Formats: sequence, C-alpha cells, structure tokens
Amino acid sequence: MNTKYESTKVKKDLVFAKESYEIMGIVFKVFKELGFGHKESFFQKALAKSFKDNDFEFREQLRFKVRYKGEDLGIYVLDFLIFNKIILEIKQRNFISSKDIDQLYKYLKAMKLKLGIIITFTSEGVRYKRVVNLD
Repeated sequence: MNTKYESTKVKKDLVFAKESYEIMGIVFKVFKELGFGHKESFFQKALAKSFKDNDFEFREQLRFKVRYKGEDLGIYVLDFLIFNKIILEIKQRNFISSKDIDQLYKYLKAMKLKLGIIITFTSEGVRYKRVVNLD
C-alpha cells in the first residue's frame, strides 16, 4: 500500500486542514521560542502577536452570549477565534482533560462552528486535540 497516498488522503478529509496546519505551525514556533513553564497568559500574548505578525484574522478573549427566547443565559469566553471559524483554547498543564473537551464542544455548539483545537504546553512539548462538531 502507498503510505504517502493514505497520509495525503487523511489530511484532505480533515475539517479545515490547511487552516489547522497554519495555526499549529504558529503554536509550535511560539513554544519553541518560549519553552515550558510560563503562565497561560504569556502564551496567549505570544500567540496573538504571532497571529498578527502572520496576518491571521483572529479575535482573542472573545465574549459570546448564549441566549434563549430573547434572554441572556450566560457568557462564554473563547481564548481565540481564528479565521472566524476555528476556536483555539489554551491550557498550561501536562494533559487535556475530558472537561476541556466538553467545554470546547459547548463553545462549538453555541457558536455553530465545526472545529476547535485545544492546545496544552507541557514539559514534553505541545499536545493538542482537535474537536469536531458534527451537528
């Protein structure tokens, strides 16, 4: 079997593959420069600067109201909304929990978006999880 073909096919089928690749490239560059052990807010600021320097369309600390029948139920705060279609959430610990995944999925459903990425900066490098909203 042609492994190269299979790999290409998988990437083609990913939701927002090109954009995800670009985002993760920035994430890895930031981690390479900063390294492990900084506050989450430092990583957020470094990512925002890198997104801006690379002409990404993004918003950070985006507040999103959840409404029901004209009433405000509450507010979600997203770390980043990139290209107006991908949520990026940052964590500064050694693992991604099911609670993190559930939180991101709620954001995706509330905003009617397809893709979110959770990243965590660990002592062993960057870990990430793509979360897809199939609704």
